[in-house]
Amino acid sequence: MGVPPTRPADRAFARPRRRPTAAVAATVALLAVGAGVLVGLSTPAPHPADAPEGEFSAGRAFRNVEVIAAEPHVAGSAANDRVREHLVGTLRGLGLQTEVQDAVAPEAGQLSGAAGGATLARVRNVVARLPGTDPTGKVFLVSHYDSVQTGPGGNDDAAGTSAILEVARALSTGPRPRNDIVFVLTDAEEACLCGAAGFAADHPLARDGGVVLNLEARGSTGPVIMFETSRNNAKLVEIFGRAAPHPVGTSFAVEIYRALPNDTDFTAFLDRRFVGLNSAYIDGGAIYHTPLDVPARMDRGSLQMHGDNALGLAREFGRTDLGDLRAGHDDTYFPVLGGLVRYPGWLTLPLAVAALLAVGALGWLLRRRGRATAGTLAAGFGLTLVPVVVAPLGAWLLWTAITTIRPGYAELLDPYRPVWYRLAVVALSAAVLFCWYALLRRRVGPAALAFGGLAWLAVFGVLLAVAVPGGAYLTTLPALAGAFAGFAALATRRDGPWPVVAVTLAAAVAVVILLPPVVLLFPALGMGMGAVAALVAVLLGLAVLPVVDLLHPRAGGQRGLLALRARRLGALPAAAAALAAVVLAGVGLAVDRFDAAHPVPTHLMYALDAGTGKAAWLTREEKPQPWTDGYVDGTVSIADDFPGLGTTELRGGPATAAPLPAPKLDLLSDSRSGDQRVLRVRVVPQRQVRLLTLHVDTGTATVRSASVAGRDVPVEPGDGRWGFGVVFHAPPPEGVEVTLTLVPRGGAVSVRAMDASDGLSGVPGFRPRPKGVGVVGSHSSEMLAVARTYPL
Repeated sequence: MGVPPTRPADRAFARPRRRPTAAVAATVALLAVGAGVLVGLSTPAPHPADAPEGEFSAGRAFRNVEVIAAEPHVAGSAANDRVREHLVGTLRGLGLQTEVQDAVAPEAGQLSGAAGGATLARVRNVVARLPGTDPTGKVFLVSHYDSVQTGPGGNDDAAGTSAILEVARALSTGPRPRNDIVFVLTDAEEACLCGAAGFAADHPLARDGGVVLNLEARGSTGPVIMFETSRNNAKLVEIFGRAAPHPVGTSFAVEIYRALPNDTDFTAFLDRRFVGLNSAYIDGGAIYHTPLDVPARMDRGSLQMHGDNALGLAREFGRTDLGDLRAGHDDTYFPVLGGLVRYPGWLTLPLAVAALLAVGALGWLLRRRGRATAGTLAAGFGLTLVPVVVAPLGAWLLWTAITTIRPGYAELLDPYRPVWYRLAVVALSAAVLFCWYALLRRRVGPAALAFGGLAWLAVFGVLLAVAVPGGAYLTTLPALAGAFAGFAALATRRDGPWPVVAVTLAAAVAVVILLPPVVLLFPALGMGMGAVAALVAVLLGLAVLPVVDLLHPRAGGQRGLLALRARRLGALPAAAAALAAVVLAGVGLAVDRFDAAHPVPTHLMYALDAGTGKAAWLTREEKPQPWTDGYVDGTVSIADDFPGLGTTELRGGPATAAPLPAPKLDLLSDSRSGDQRVLRVRVVPQRQVRLLTLHVDTGTATVRSASVAGRDVPVEPGDGRWGFGVVFHAPPPEGVEVTLTLVPRGGAVSVRAMDASDGLSGVPGFRPRPKGVGVVGSHSSEMLAVARTYPL
């Protein structure tokens, strides 16, 4: 028996008799759920300085922020020494066993970027211990106390360091925990993660491993997100959901972070088989690593959230048997209205397959019940790709247009006031979805289009389950909820209230699951990758299509003027969203202007070859800002002259040579063994610098092995003239000893020594930045490098 023809008016999940009332009720319900989601992602009110002693107080912690971030304090600087003295005095004042680990440590992660460089640093970590009553292991609270050279680090990471000091105070005032609590305030994180690497590898307290809670910040505001875990994290996530007062975290973020070439101190501990959790707040990224990262820019609600979570987790891990926290699997988890939903990761693929089968069954049932045909179902599936592709493309084009108008955004992680632009991208995504839906709903049918959206959600769920398991929940669960809502709607009278209730509940599930990533992806990736948030916004829109349909007149049943009026009403949501996108983008441009408090970021370096007397201005800006453009006039390669600065091409221009000395190279010993030559040299800075580099000319010798300050380093020759190099951060005034075992190619061995300091104010030809021109967040901004080649 053939399927009876379907009237347009009947091709929807719900056909309520009081359509406007149903539309308003469903919309208000979803808005309420969305508001609850946003409240769940908000920061708590900061506790005052006179809060009970057992609580975390942002007011008390902020006092330490003001001391730590009083000025830039890069590793090795006198300012960093003053910060360290404050930390040691504070911890000892709490009665804690406190020491300074003074060591030479290698880098962790891949941050140096030097050509063939082995990176090390002299580090001085502050380590304090609160002994447990009956330890089953150790809990390590970790943050770094150094800052970048260009900013005082009010948020990165005075926030984490001050939070740990306040947690230490709170823990020391109450009953002692069962397990040892170790507070590790690391040095040289910004340079190379060397402090954490040195502690994890060499400190006696780290020998048996333990649980690490790392506290970071990459901005100035926003919720604290637990964005990284060790592998097999099920037990850790269970404790996090139970003990953290504000458990914001997603397994999707963990998957993404594992795939990115980013590192924090947490990396050094993972390399040593510790387990643990990594947390940070990340919004307000425009001030990241800049002179604007001052205490006054800190959102104390974010500081309170950091401390609340750290204290709650420290207490819970402090009383937990730490004998075995390595579960056999990762959990899938995500925040829901102030809590954390989690389930075993091994369920990911079965759930994804179940969602695909459920949506397929819904399609079969739609055809069976006469709500769609095979043709409209196929059309709904195929045509759903249109908004999935067009919305992210539109977001990219929108940001391209905005950065063309305001090119200074290209050097920012995010605009200073990005909310208007974020809302514009969401409105643009809604406009694309609404327009697509208004054009197709009468021809294809609401139910078939809803099926197409659910089908793609289910397909994405299977793909994610295979490639990025921790993110599969984003589409699998909305697809399952939508399919079950469809079954419920088909099992009841279409003109009654229950189909509306069913599709609204399914839409609420989608809002709970997909709204947080829309909100969090913007600060995580920046507006330059706003297309990713646009994609998730469209997926959310596809999941709520049956509710969107209620905002339109019935799909069919009208003729003549009534049909025309229905089409016009159906176009209203798309027109309103498109207008909102334009207005919001315009408001963003009007509100987020560069000024003295929100300067356009610029990058400038000065490099001098002390042997030849040639100097140059350098910038990493691909399209130099007007101020920078006054120093540079073309593309240059620095690989041969300044290998310590990397191998990428920069923009450069001629500069006047400053009377600055290159680092001195003392030959301590020179011996031979067969065809090998062993050189022991000391590189001595002749001025106050933050790093030294030494590179060997591959045309004169091949390096077989090397040690720096008595520590063996890997020999991984790179490309180009200077194949092997050493980068040493925070060098002592007496210099750094390097031993090279190499095979000469005949004649003298050429080595290139370079040092680098910060600040360009004394350089001939430097013109101070005017108001409205700032410094980009970069480890090489304001760098002054001096190099020289020595024949040995």
